Amino acid sequence: MSESRRLRLFDIIRGFSVISMMGFHACYDLTAIFGFRLAWFVPPFEDIWRDSISWTFLFIAGVMCSFSRNNLKRSGRYLALAAAIWAATTIAAVDTPINFGIIFCMGACTLIYALLQKAGHVPDGWKAAILLWVAFFISYGLPRGSFGFPPLAVPLPRALYQIRGLAWLGIPGPGFASGDFYPVLPFLFMYLSGAALGKLWKRQGYPETARKLACPPLEFVGRHPLVFYIFHQPAILLMCAAATGTQLL
Repeated sequence: MSESRRLRLFDIIRGFSVISMMGFHACYDLTAIFGFRLAWFVPPFEDIWRDSISWTFLFIAGVMCSFSRNNLKRSGRYLALAAAIWAATTIAAVDTPINFGIIFCMGACTLIYALLQKAGHVPDGWKAAILLWVAFFISYGLPRGSFGFPPLAVPLPRALYQIRGLAWLGIPGPGFASGDFYPVLPFLFMYLSGAALGKLWKRQGYPETARKLACPPLEFVGRHPLVFYIFHQPAILLMCAAATGTQLL
């Protein structure tokens, strides 16, 4: 997307979410790794904060499908980065390694969108987006063994979660653990809802305010989200370790 036609609104929203993510991870590191007690950093506030970040990332990534020249190539970049993150977090062993995290999810969802695009069956419009949101909330509890959104969730058969090798899909088997878990289901539905609306909005045309709205600091962060994603956690860990005199490795 050329600079003159860039939708700054999405950069601003994404930039705000990246900064929110850094704040969340700083709180997580202080409590889970360095042993600090933050009385307010507990469910449900912790869960709501986490979801507000990841859902925004996935929705906007879906919207961006309409602007990508090659979603297949885009998915490959995401998945390669996800593999590198898994390797790095496994080797560092500071916390639970990241298996099938948010970057993997964006890569897998982009790959599925690319395949749907090749087949000519991509979701489009408000009706598709609403159906996908409903599907997302209904399947939200799948990784935790339930069907439906709390408090109306019903448990799924325990035997289903004794099958190994389905964690990527949303059915973690025995012994599976991840420091950041975003499987294909239910999050594909959130991603595709963004894709459906992105296709509609691009066809209808975005308002000029989406291009003219300006907040340079957030725009800068929002234009380089993967760079900040890769480096923010090591930086936060090092700063916390230096401040507390803790040996990480």
